[in-house]
Amino acid sequence: MNMNIKKLFLLAAISLVLVSCGTSGKEVVYVQNIDQLPPEAIAAATTQAGDFTIRPGDMLQINVSSTNADAARPFNKIQYVPRIGESGGFNTLGDMSSVFYLVDDDGSIDFPILGKLHIKGMTKNSLEEYIASLIYPRYLIDKPNVECRIQNFRVFCLGDFGSPGVIQAENGRLNLVEAIARAGDLSFQGQRNNILLIRTNDSGQRTVKRIDITDARFMASPEFNLQQNDILYVEPNKYKKRSIWSLPPLYTASVGIFGTAMSVLNFILLLTK
Repeated sequence: MNMNIKKLFLLAAISLVLVSCGTSGKEVVYVQNIDQLPPEAIAAATTQAGDFTIRPGDMLQINVSSTNADAARPFNKIQYVPRIGESGGFNTLGDMSSVFYLVDDDGSIDFPILGKLHIKGMTKNSLEEYIASLIYPRYLIDKPNVECRIQNFRVFCLGDFGSPGVIQAENGRLNLVEAIARAGDLSFQGQRNNILLIRTNDSGQRTVKRIDITDARFMASPEFNLQQNDILYVEPNKYKKRSIWSLPPLYTASVGIFGTAMSVLNFILLLTK
């Protein structure tokens, strides 16, 4: 009887270890069906990269240039940054520095010469065309070149990343693969088939999507190209959840009492032999 009890406990312990630690390699492999994805599907998704949608709270840098630099200068919001001269004093005619446009709660900016412009919901490309159309041919004889960049394009990476944190995209574009790479990849305990994407749309409402990066089709989805202030959350997989699971104090005490009782019973059985 004593040997049967020992074997039973040994088998139970081995089974618990195998269940809590086991995992299949398939769960950590990305884009498993990449060869089955049509190339045109990926090409269609990548052509939309970088054309972000403007929302209240965005900080924009907008530069207007033309073949006639003097004529285009009044349309640029700039300031002079003083330089320290050779004598130690400040030179008021220092370097020029662009001033950012903060999109207000109404979705507007105050643009030089043109006045207040309502730009909420416009994309980067459509805003550039819109400003150029307001300037030419009314103010300039040549169509100007308008370049818009977003200065606060951020994505928040939380959960089971190698290095979770805030990612800043200086060029105003970021896709999901780039964000994962810059956040130190996913840990082995992170769920690759259930990444949570929380996004605030143009109306200020939050939407929630779940992305499976083990399936290559995510590369052709609208969520592949991220938007400013997106939140990515990687949940721990079932094995990590199981490893950090603990019994409530009452059950822990009961298990301890049960273990003590089994030790006493084992000692009694040895004495009766």
